[in-house]
Amino acid sequence: MTGTTNSRPLGVAGIAVLMGILGFLVLFGGILVLAGITASAFLGAPAFFGEVGLGLGLILVIFGLIVLAVAYGLYDLHMWALALAIIVLLVYLVSYALAGAYFNLGFILALVIFVYLLAVSRHFS
Repeated sequence: MTGTTNSRPLGVAGIAVLMGILGFLVLFGGILVLAGITASAFLGAPAFFGEVGLGLGLILVIFGLIVLAVAYGLYDLHMWALALAIIVLLVYLVSYALAGAYFNLGFILALVIFVYLLAVSRHFS
């Protein structure tokens, strides 16, 4: 039997698991920021970061949920997750390039993941 195009490459599974961990950490961080704002307001203390903290907490929660969704989509080999991951990687690569950080670990890692996802894109549907 020949290999099918729907078999999950090990690297994609690893990337999905790592993204899932990152998504949980970002979501948890956002929840902690929102809890700190709520607790300080409830106790009558000065607002923890004020409106900026509220915005930051909400952004972190939303970003964490998006990263979790992309991790799930990559693990299940959905094309929308691949497209979203590639777009995010392109944004990272361009931001590193504009900063002139070509030999930064983040740039190199993003480039390797970008090339790898392009190489295994035939597995996604």
